Amino acid sequence: MGRRDYLRAIYDRYRRSPAEAKGKILDEFCRVCDYNRKYAVRLLNGPRPEAHPRPRRSRGPSYGRAVIQALVVLWEAAGYPWSVRLKAMLPLWLPWLRQRVDLTPTLERQLRAISPRQIDRRLQSRKRVLRRRLYGRTKPGTLLKHHIPIKTDHWDVTAPGFTEIDLVSHSGDCAEGEFAHSFNLTDIHTTWTETRAVLGKGETGILAGLEEMRQALPFALCAIDSDNGSEFLNHHLVRHCRAEKIQFTRGRPYKKDDNAHIEQKNWTHVRKLIGWDRYDSAAAVGLLNDLYRHELRLMMNLFQPSVKLLRKRRVGSRLMRVYDRPQTPLDRLRACRGVDRTKVNELLRLRATTDPFELARTIDKKIDRIAALASRRDGATRVTSQMA
Repeated sequence: MGRRDYLRAIYDRYRRSPAEAKGKILDEFCRVCDYNRKYAVRLLNGPRPEAHPRPRRSRGPSYGRAVIQALVVLWEAAGYPWSVRLKAMLPLWLPWLRQRVDLTPTLERQLRAISPRQIDRRLQSRKRVLRRRLYGRTKPGTLLKHHIPIKTDHWDVTAPGFTEIDLVSHSGDCAEGEFAHSFNLTDIHTTWTETRAVLGKGETGILAGLEEMRQALPFALCAIDSDNGSEFLNHHLVRHCRAEKIQFTRGRPYKKDDNAHIEQKNWTHVRKLIGWDRYDSAAAVGLLNDLYRHELRLMMNLFQPSVKLLRKRRVGSRLMRVYDRPQTPLDRLRACRGVDRTKVNELLRLRATTDPFELARTIDKKIDRIAALASRRDGATRVTSQMA
Protein backbone atom coordinates (compact mmCIF):
# COMPACT_ATOMS: atom_id res chain seq x y z
CA MET A 1 0.00 0.00 0.00
CA GLY A 2 1.38 3.42 -0.97
CA ARG A 3 1.22 6.61 1.06
CA ARG A 4 -1.74 8.00 -0.86
CA ASP A 5 -3.64 4.72 -0.46
CA TYR A 6 -2.97 4.82 3.28
CA LEU A 7 -4.15 8.46 3.41
CA ARG A 8 -7.43 7.56 1.68
CA ALA A 9 -7.94 4.62 4.05
CA ILE A 10 -7.71 6.72 7.24
CA TYR A 11 -9.09 10.03 5.90
CA ASP A 12 -12.80 9.49 6.81
CA ARG A 13 -11.98 7.80 10.12
CA TYR A 14 -9.76 10.71 11.13
CA ARG A 15 -12.40 13.34 10.23
CA ARG A 16 -15.13 11.53 12.26
CA SER A 17 -12.98 10.82 15.34
CA PRO A 18 -12.89 12.93 18.51
CA ALA A 19 -9.80 14.97 19.38
CA GLU A 20 -8.12 12.30 21.53
CA ALA A 21 -8.51 9.62 18.83
CA LYS A 22 -7.31 12.05 16.17
CA GLY A 23 -4.02 12.43 18.01
CA LYS A 24 -3.42 8.67 17.99
CA ILE A 25 -4.33 8.36 14.30
CA LEU A 26 -2.01 11.26 13.53
CA ASP A 27 0.86 9.66 15.47
CA GLU A 28 0.40 6.42 13.57
CA PHE A 29 0.15 8.26 10.22
CA CYS A 30 3.42 10.13 10.83
CA ARG A 31 5.19 6.96 11.98
CA VAL A 32 4.06 4.84 9.01
CA CYS A 33 4.58 7.46 6.27
CA ASP A 34 7.53 9.28 7.86
CA TYR A 35 5.77 12.63 7.50
CA ASN A 36 6.33 15.83 9.42
CA ARG A 37 3.44 16.29 11.83
CA LYS A 38 2.36 19.68 10.47
CA TYR A 39 2.40 18.33 6.92
CA ALA A 40 0.35 15.30 7.98
CA VAL A 41 -2.25 17.60 9.62
CA ARG A 42 -2.57 19.61 6.41
CA LEU A 43 -3.13 16.42 4.40
CA LEU A 44 -5.77 15.06 6.74
CA ASN A 45 -7.59 18.41 7.06
CA GLY A 46 -7.31 19.18 3.36
CA PRO A 47 -9.49 18.07 0.45
CA ARG A 48 -10.28 14.39 0.00
CA PRO A 49 -7.46 12.63 -1.88
CA GLU A 50 -8.54 11.39 -5.29
CA ALA A 51 -8.26 7.72 -6.15
CA HIS A 52 -6.74 8.57 -9.50
CA PRO A 53 -5.21 12.04 -9.36
CA ARG A 54 -5.17 13.97 -12.60
CA PRO A 55 -1.73 13.85 -14.20
CA ARG A 56 -0.02 17.20 -14.23
CA ARG A 57 -0.07 18.73 -17.70
CA SER A 58 3.45 18.74 -19.05
CA ARG A 59 4.52 21.82 -20.95
CA GLY A 60 7.20 21.50 -23.57
CA PRO A 61 9.97 24.05 -23.97
CA SER A 62 8.93 27.26 -25.74
CA TYR A 63 12.37 27.75 -27.28
CA GLY A 64 13.98 24.97 -29.27
CA ARG A 65 17.61 23.97 -29.65
CA ALA A 66 18.15 26.29 -32.63
CA VAL A 67 17.15 29.36 -30.59
CA ILE A 68 19.46 28.44 -27.72
CA GLN A 69 22.36 27.65 -30.08
CA ALA A 70 22.02 31.08 -31.71
CA LEU A 71 21.86 32.66 -28.26
CA VAL A 72 25.00 30.79 -27.18
CA VAL A 73 26.93 32.08 -30.21
CA LEU A 74 26.18 35.67 -29.17
CA TRP A 75 26.72 34.96 -25.45
CA GLU A 76 30.18 33.50 -25.99
CA ALA A 77 31.30 36.21 -28.43
CA ALA A 78 30.17 38.96 -26.04
CA GLY A 79 32.14 37.52 -23.12
CA TYR A 80 29.36 35.71 -21.20
CA PRO A 81 27.33 38.76 -20.08
CA TRP A 82 24.54 38.74 -17.52
CA SER A 83 21.14 37.77 -18.98
CA VAL A 84 19.67 41.29 -18.67
CA ARG A 85 22.62 42.74 -20.59
CA LEU A 86 22.51 39.89 -23.11
CA LYS A 87 18.84 40.63 -23.78
CA ALA A 88 19.65 44.33 -24.28
CA MET A 89 22.45 43.67 -26.77
CA LEU A 90 20.38 41.36 -28.98
CA PRO A 91 19.02 44.12 -31.29
CA LEU A 92 22.50 45.64 -31.62
CA TRP A 93 24.25 42.35 -32.48
CA LEU A 94 21.43 40.75 -34.49
CA PRO A 95 22.43 42.12 -37.96
CA TRP A 96 25.89 40.56 -37.52
CA LEU A 97 24.48 37.35 -36.03
CA ARG A 98 22.52 36.79 -39.25
CA GLN A 99 25.83 36.45 -41.10
CA ARG A 100 26.90 33.56 -38.85
CA VAL A 101 23.65 31.75 -38.04
CA ASP A 102 20.82 30.79 -40.38
CA LEU A 103 18.06 32.85 -38.77
CA THR A 104 14.53 32.19 -40.04
CA PRO A 105 11.82 34.80 -39.29
CA THR A 106 10.40 32.49 -36.60
CA LEU A 107 13.79 31.97 -35.00
CA GLU A 108 14.52 35.70 -35.01
CA ARG A 109 11.10 36.45 -33.50
CA GLN A 110 11.78 33.98 -30.67
CA LEU A 111 15.21 35.48 -30.04
CA ARG A 112 13.65 38.91 -29.63
CA ALA A 113 10.90 37.55 -27.36
CA ILE A 114 12.97 35.43 -24.94
CA SER A 115 13.09 36.91 -21.42
CA PRO A 116 16.21 37.38 -19.26
CA ARG A 117 14.89 34.84 -16.75
CA GLN A 118 14.39 32.27 -19.49
CA ILE A 119 17.91 33.00 -20.76
CA ASP A 120 19.25 32.21 -17.27
CA ARG A 121 17.37 28.91 -17.18
CA ARG A 122 18.37 27.76 -20.66
CA LEU A 123 22.05 28.68 -20.24
CA GLN A 124 22.29 27.15 -16.76
CA SER A 125 24.06 24.00 -17.90
CA ARG A 126 26.69 25.97 -19.81
CA LYS A 127 27.69 28.31 -17.03
CA ARG A 128 30.82 27.68 -15.06
CA VAL A 129 31.62 28.98 -11.63
CA LEU A 130 34.68 31.20 -11.82
CA ARG A 131 37.00 31.31 -8.89
CA ARG A 132 37.26 34.74 -7.31
CA ARG A 133 40.71 35.81 -6.18
CA LEU A 134 41.81 38.71 -4.05
CA TYR A 135 43.86 41.28 -5.86
CA GLY A 136 45.44 44.66 -5.33
CA ARG A 137 48.92 45.90 -4.49
CA THR A 138 48.07 49.39 -3.25
CA LYS A 139 50.69 51.07 -1.11
CA PRO A 140 49.15 53.92 0.91
CA GLY A 141 50.34 57.40 0.05
CA THR A 142 50.68 59.81 2.97
CA LEU A 143 52.54 62.79 1.53
CA LEU A 144 49.50 64.71 0.23
CA LYS A 145 46.71 62.86 2.00
CA HIS A 146 45.53 65.91 3.93
CA HIS A 147 45.63 68.16 0.84
CA ILE A 148 43.24 66.02 -1.23
CA PRO A 149 39.62 66.08 0.00
CA ILE A 150 37.76 62.85 0.79
CA LYS A 151 34.61 62.26 -1.20
CA THR A 152 32.03 61.03 1.29
CA ASP A 153 28.76 61.58 -0.64
CA HIS A 154 27.37 59.37 -3.38
CA TRP A 155 27.77 60.33 -7.02
CA ASP A 156 24.77 62.32 -8.22
CA VAL A 157 25.82 63.63 -11.62
CA THR A 158 23.82 64.13 -14.81
CA ALA A 159 26.68 64.95 -17.18
CA PRO A 160 29.79 63.07 -18.32
CA GLY A 161 33.28 63.93 -17.11
CA PHE A 162 33.13 62.85 -13.45
CA THR A 163 35.27 59.73 -13.16
CA GLU A 164 36.90 57.19 -10.84
CA ILE A 165 40.42 55.86 -11.45
CA ASP A 166 42.37 52.86 -10.16
CA LEU A 167 45.26 50.52 -10.93
CA VAL A 168 45.07 46.74 -11.41
CA SER A 169 48.38 44.98 -10.74
CA HIS A 170 49.75 42.24 -12.98
CA SER A 171 52.27 40.87 -10.48
CA GLY A 172 51.18 37.24 -10.48
CA ASP A 173 52.09 35.49 -7.23
CA CYS A 174 55.21 37.60 -6.69
CA ALA A 175 55.10 41.35 -6.04
CA GLU A 176 58.85 41.85 -6.18
CA GLY A 177 60.47 44.12 -8.75
CA GLU A 178 58.72 46.16 -11.41
CA PHE A 179 55.67 44.81 -13.22
CA ALA A 180 52.79 46.04 -15.35
CA HIS A 181 49.59 47.67 -14.15
CA SER A 182 46.34 48.38 -15.97
CA PHE A 183 45.27 51.97 -15.36
CA ASN A 184 41.46 52.15 -15.40
CA LEU A 185 39.22 55.22 -15.73
CA THR A 186 35.42 55.05 -15.80
CA ASP A 187 32.85 57.79 -16.18
CA ILE A 188 30.04 57.73 -13.62
CA HIS A 189 27.18 59.03 -15.76
CA THR A 190 27.81 57.20 -19.06
CA THR A 191 29.91 54.23 -17.74
CA TRP A 192 32.42 54.99 -20.54
CA THR A 193 35.74 53.31 -19.68
CA GLU A 194 39.30 53.88 -20.85
CA THR A 195 42.26 51.65 -19.90
CA ARG A 196 46.00 51.96 -20.42
CA ALA A 197 48.90 49.75 -19.33
CA VAL A 198 51.91 51.19 -17.48
CA LEU A 199 55.13 49.53 -16.33
CA GLY A 200 55.53 50.18 -12.62
CA LYS A 201 53.67 52.83 -10.62
CA GLY A 202 55.96 55.79 -11.20
CA GLU A 203 54.45 59.27 -11.03
CA THR A 204 55.52 60.16 -14.59
CA GLY A 205 54.00 57.02 -16.11
CA ILE A 206 50.70 57.46 -14.27
CA LEU A 207 50.44 61.10 -15.34
CA ALA A 208 51.22 60.20 -18.97
CA GLY A 209 48.57 57.44 -18.90
CA LEU A 210 45.94 59.80 -17.47
CA GLU A 211 46.69 62.47 -20.05
CA GLU A 212 46.47 59.95 -22.90
CA MET A 213 43.10 58.71 -21.66
CA ARG A 214 41.88 62.30 -21.23
CA GLN A 215 42.67 63.01 -24.88
CA ALA A 216 40.85 59.82 -25.96
CA LEU A 217 37.64 60.60 -24.04
CA PRO A 218 34.75 61.87 -26.20
CA PHE A 219 33.93 64.43 -23.49
CA ALA A 220 35.82 66.82 -21.22
CA LEU A 221 37.38 65.38 -18.05
CA CYS A 222 35.97 67.35 -15.08
CA ALA A 223 36.88 65.30 -12.00
CA ILE A 224 38.77 62.21 -10.87
CA ASP A 225 38.33 60.20 -7.67
CA SER A 226 41.00 57.70 -6.59
CA ASP A 227 41.98 55.49 -3.68
CA ASN A 228 44.79 56.43 -1.29
CA GLY A 229 47.65 54.83 -3.24
CA SER A 230 50.92 56.73 -3.53
CA GLU A 231 50.71 56.41 -7.32
CA PHE A 232 47.88 58.98 -7.20
CA LEU A 233 48.63 61.04 -4.08
CA ASN A 234 51.72 62.79 -5.43
CA HIS A 235 52.78 66.28 -6.49
CA HIS A 236 52.87 65.46 -10.21
CA LEU A 237 49.20 64.50 -10.40
CA VAL A 238 48.03 67.25 -8.03
CA ARG A 239 49.80 69.97 -10.03
CA HIS A 240 48.45 68.57 -13.29
CA CYS A 241 44.85 68.54 -12.01
CA ARG A 242 45.13 72.10 -10.74
CA ALA A 243 46.60 73.33 -14.03
CA GLU A 244 43.86 71.58 -16.08
CA LYS A 245 41.07 72.55 -13.62
CA ILE A 246 40.26 68.91 -12.85
CA GLN A 247 38.66 68.26 -9.45
CA PHE A 248 40.69 65.68 -7.49
CA THR A 249 39.15 63.72 -4.59
CA ARG A 250 39.93 60.44 -2.87
CA GLY A 251 38.03 57.70 -1.05
CA ARG A 252 38.38 56.71 2.57
CA PRO A 253 41.20 54.29 3.45
CA TYR A 254 40.18 50.62 3.46
CA LYS A 255 36.70 51.46 2.07
CA LYS A 256 36.53 49.92 -1.40
CA ASP A 257 32.82 50.75 -1.63
CA ASP A 258 33.82 54.41 -2.00
CA ASN A 259 35.20 53.46 -5.43
CA ALA A 260 32.63 50.80 -6.30
CA HIS A 261 32.23 51.88 -9.94
CA ILE A 262 35.89 51.45 -10.84
CA GLU A 263 36.25 48.27 -8.76
CA GLN A 264 33.53 46.70 -10.89
CA LYS A 265 35.30 47.78 -14.10
CA ASN A 266 38.56 46.35 -12.76
CA TRP A 267 36.89 42.94 -12.95
CA THR A 268 34.95 43.20 -16.23
CA HIS A 269 37.57 45.11 -18.24
CA VAL A 270 40.83 43.65 -16.87
CA ARG A 271 40.74 40.63 -14.54
CA LYS A 272 38.09 38.72 -16.46
CA LEU A 273 40.17 39.03 -19.66
CA ILE A 274 43.82 39.28 -18.63
CA GLY A 275 43.69 37.17 -15.46
CA TRP A 276 46.24 37.14 -12.63
CA ASP A 277 49.48 36.27 -14.44
CA ARG A 278 52.64 38.35 -14.07
CA TYR A 279 53.66 40.71 -16.88
CA ASP A 280 56.90 42.60 -16.34
CA SER A 281 58.26 43.41 -19.79
CA ALA A 282 57.93 46.40 -22.12
CA ALA A 283 56.70 44.02 -24.84
CA ALA A 284 53.78 42.88 -22.67
CA VAL A 285 52.87 46.48 -21.84
CA GLY A 286 52.94 47.30 -25.57
CA LEU A 287 50.58 44.44 -26.41
CA LEU A 288 48.24 45.38 -23.55
CA ASN A 289 48.05 48.96 -24.79
CA ASP A 290 47.44 47.76 -28.34
CA LEU A 291 44.40 45.88 -27.04
CA TYR A 292 43.19 48.63 -24.71
CA ARG A 293 43.45 51.45 -27.25
CA HIS A 294 41.66 49.68 -30.08
CA GLU A 295 39.45 46.56 -29.99
CA LEU A 296 38.63 46.36 -26.28
CA ARG A 297 37.78 50.07 -26.13
CA LEU A 298 35.30 49.66 -28.99
CA MET A 299 33.80 46.44 -27.65
CA MET A 300 33.13 47.72 -24.14
CA ASN A 301 31.95 51.23 -25.00
CA LEU A 302 30.07 50.67 -28.26
CA PHE A 303 28.65 47.14 -28.04
CA GLN A 304 28.36 46.13 -24.36
CA PRO A 305 25.28 47.41 -22.48
CA SER A 306 25.57 48.05 -18.75
CA VAL A 307 23.03 48.77 -16.02
CA LYS A 308 23.15 51.55 -13.43
CA LEU A 309 21.73 51.50 -9.92
CA LEU A 310 18.99 54.13 -9.66
CA ARG A 311 17.90 53.76 -6.04
CA LYS A 312 17.58 51.43 -3.08
CA ARG A 313 14.54 50.88 -0.89
CA ARG A 314 14.01 48.67 2.10
CA VAL A 315 11.04 46.30 2.16
CA GLY A 316 10.93 44.67 5.57
CA SER A 317 14.30 43.03 6.09
CA ARG A 318 15.19 43.03 2.40
CA LEU A 319 17.04 45.75 0.50
CA MET A 320 15.52 46.15 -2.96
CA ARG A 321 17.68 47.64 -5.72
CA VAL A 322 16.16 49.33 -8.74
CA TYR A 323 18.23 49.54 -11.93
CA ASP A 324 17.75 51.48 -15.15
CA ARG A 325 17.39 49.74 -18.50
CA PRO A 326 20.64 48.39 -19.99
CA GLN A 327 22.37 50.78 -22.40
CA THR A 328 25.79 50.97 -23.97
CA PRO A 329 28.07 53.84 -22.86
CA LEU A 330 27.78 55.31 -26.36
CA ASP A 331 23.97 55.36 -26.16
CA ARG A 332 24.13 57.10 -22.78
CA LEU A 333 26.63 59.58 -24.20
CA ARG A 334 24.39 60.26 -27.20
CA ALA A 335 21.57 61.33 -24.86
CA CYS A 336 23.79 63.83 -22.99
CA ARG A 337 23.79 67.55 -23.60
CA GLY A 338 26.93 69.57 -24.16
CA VAL A 339 29.04 66.75 -25.65
CA ASP A 340 31.04 66.96 -28.86
CA ARG A 341 28.45 65.87 -31.46
CA THR A 342 31.15 65.41 -34.09
CA LYS A 343 32.89 62.76 -31.98
CA VAL A 344 29.60 61.10 -31.04
CA ASN A 345 28.44 60.88 -34.66
CA GLU A 346 31.81 59.50 -35.69
CA LEU A 347 31.50 56.79 -33.02
CA LEU A 348 27.97 55.96 -34.18
CA ARG A 349 29.17 55.55 -37.77
CA LEU A 350 32.03 53.38 -36.53
CA ARG A 351 29.62 51.13 -34.63
CA ALA A 352 27.35 50.76 -37.64
CA THR A 353 30.23 49.46 -39.77
CA THR A 354 32.05 47.32 -37.16
CA ASP A 355 31.30 43.62 -36.83
CA PRO A 356 31.25 42.81 -33.06
CA PHE A 357 31.85 39.10 -33.71
CA GLU A 358 35.02 39.90 -35.68
CA LEU A 359 35.97 42.33 -32.90
CA ALA A 360 35.59 39.55 -30.32
CA ARG A 361 37.72 37.20 -32.42
CA THR A 362 40.50 39.79 -32.67
CA ILE A 363 40.35 40.40 -28.92
CA ASP A 364 40.77 36.67 -28.25
CA LYS A 365 43.79 36.51 -30.56
CA LYS A 366 45.45 39.48 -28.89
CA ILE A 367 44.80 38.05 -25.42
CA ASP A 368 46.50 34.81 -26.52
CA ARG A 369 49.54 36.80 -27.66
CA ILE A 370 49.61 38.67 -24.33
CA ALA A 371 49.33 35.41 -22.35
CA ALA A 372 52.39 34.09 -24.18
CA LEU A 373 54.47 36.82 -22.49
CA ALA A 374 53.38 35.97 -18.94
CA SER A 375 56.41 35.41 -16.69
CA ARG A 376 56.71 32.15 -14.81
CA ARG A 377 57.89 31.83 -11.23
CA ASP A 378 61.45 31.07 -12.41
CA GLY A 379 61.56 34.31 -14.38
CA ALA A 380 61.30 32.68 -17.82
CA THR A 381 58.69 33.64 -20.37
CA ARG A 382 56.33 31.29 -22.17
CA VAL A 383 56.90 31.31 -25.90
CA THR A 384 54.34 29.79 -28.26
CA SER A 385 54.35 29.18 -31.97
CA GLN A 386 51.82 31.98 -32.35
CA MET A 387 54.44 34.52 -31.25
CA ALA A 388 57.11 33.20 -33.64
